[in-house]
Amino acid sequence: MNTCYYVRMSDETDGLVCARLLPVGMAWKQIGWSEVESWTPDAGLLWVHLDLTSAVARRYLENTSKIDAMCQDALIAQETRPRAFSHDDGLLAIFRGVNLNPGADPEDMVSIRLWVDGNRIISTRYRRLMAVQDLVERLASASAPKTTGDLFLQLTSFLVDRMSTVIEGLTDKIDELETEVIDTQSRDLRQSLTAVRQQTIVLRRYLSLQRDALSRLQTEEFSWLDRRQKAQLRELTDRVIRYVEDLDAVRERAAIIHDELRNSLSEKINQNMYLLTIVSAIMLPLGFFTGLFGINVDGMPGTTNAPWAFGAVCALLGIVVLIEILILRRLKWLGK
Repeated sequence: MNTCYYVRMSDETDGLVCARLLPVGMAWKQIGWSEVESWTPDAGLLWVHLDLTSAVARRYLENTSKIDAMCQDALIAQETRPRAFSHDDGLLAIFRGVNLNPGADPEDMVSIRLWVDGNRIISTRYRRLMAVQDLVERLASASAPKTTGDLFLQLTSFLVDRMSTVIEGLTDKIDELETEVIDTQSRDLRQSLTAVRQQTIVLRRYLSLQRDALSRLQTEEFSWLDRRQKAQLRELTDRVIRYVEDLDAVRERAAIIHDELRNSLSEKINQNMYLLTIVSAIMLPLGFFTGLFGINVDGMPGTTNAPWAFGAVCALLGIVVLIEILILRRLKWLGK
């Protein structure tokens, strides 16, 4: 069965996630550790994908792969950032792909490390990356790549393709938030906006480095990368540049929405405070008079033989309210 097997990392004790060989004049075929370790350039084009959580995979890199020690360290390193550089006629490239594993956050980007020379590609990972499965399926089709350059470009292309869905989703989400901010200032909206901004920041951080790495590859010369493949590499670089620009646009739009939301909330708070201030300004004198006339002291006017006194006090309070409103209007505190 010409498919790549994916099982739980804890079960991948041998560290060989996937291995494919392209003998001269034949189709890609699946191979195991024995064929990988005995491989020579005469056997055909080799692609090996290793799980670095396995000590077996690390021993293969250190003892059998014949890769320079500096490049071995880069292939095994847990903490990585996107970059690429040439070594003799080989290429060491470290890229990132969006994390589309179940239950994962896309911005928690998964690292893949690549060693590419004229006859083989060795890729390593600590976590599963969907783009690898895409490449496995392509190798089983009639349009499978036949050269090292095409195989490298195909894998890089799948990494970029997987990003498009996530970035388009961010763009659609920011469109929705722009519409919602006009109608509501809910807590859910603020939380959604914060999530979009955080996701955009993390994605841009890695994609900008990946853009630089791909741009650098265009200036390098490799015997296994011809003019047509370099043109494809430029196209991939342009796509990544466009994704970075899209993320910049999303980030700027999110900042504008945040400012608009903050201004709307501030305006609403100011309106409420303004209303409370007006009510307080009206009620303060009334409270003073009612408190004054509520003093239980002998000799207060109307406390003995004036039944009209309560009505007179109420009328006086009404006159005070009218005078306050006229004064507030004259000071333009009540608006137009």
